[in-house]
Amino acid sequence: MPQIDYYFVTISPWTYLAGSRLEQIAEKHGASITYKPCDINAVFRSTGGLPLAERAQARKDYRIQELKRWRAALGMELTLQPAHFPTNPAPSGYAIIAAQKAGGGDVGKLTQLILRACWAEERDVAEDAVIRDCLEKAGFDPALADSGLLTGAMTYEANAEEAVQVGAFGAPFYVVDGTEKFWGQDRLDMLDLYLSGKLS
Repeated sequence: MPQIDYYFVTISPWTYLAGSRLEQIAEKHGASITYKPCDINAVFRSTGGLPLAERAQARKDYRIQELKRWRAALGMELTLQPAHFPTNPAPSGYAIIAAQKAGGGDVGKLTQLILRACWAEERDVAEDAVIRDCLEKAGFDPALADSGLLTGAMTYEANAEEAVQVGAFGAPFYVVDGTEKFWGQDRLDMLDLYLSGKLS
């Protein structure tokens, strides 16, 4: 069974634009997914990337053009400058980690609900009420927003270190069986082809 390690941050518009495609691909190929939300700025610092605020204006302008294109191409709701971006992604990342450990719900759905809250609903995903709502809608105990804080925080930082070690440098980033790497939601078709045995 293929194993996909999924490195991401809960306030990335590119991760939001992935929608449920990763989960669909994994189901198609009988692959398992381990969700690894992480401190993307720590990953950037170790791999030569820059936080959005520190990037050249040309890169910022191009980002907006690409977001418009992908929003239209995928037919997804996306606010280009949401009311609560940037915000602290750590609490929602902790909740995903805690939910994955607890089981009983749908981690993929939880991840998508949190991302949608930021990019389509203009809610602050650093707020407990928003996180609890997403947990409950995905079939988890909303109390995980509190009870999973310590373990979530430790794993969140460890995920960033692991991401750097395996060669991840952005989000979303997918690593199959510890070796084959795919960066960006626009590489999900390639991931599908790889799992189909059509790429070497």
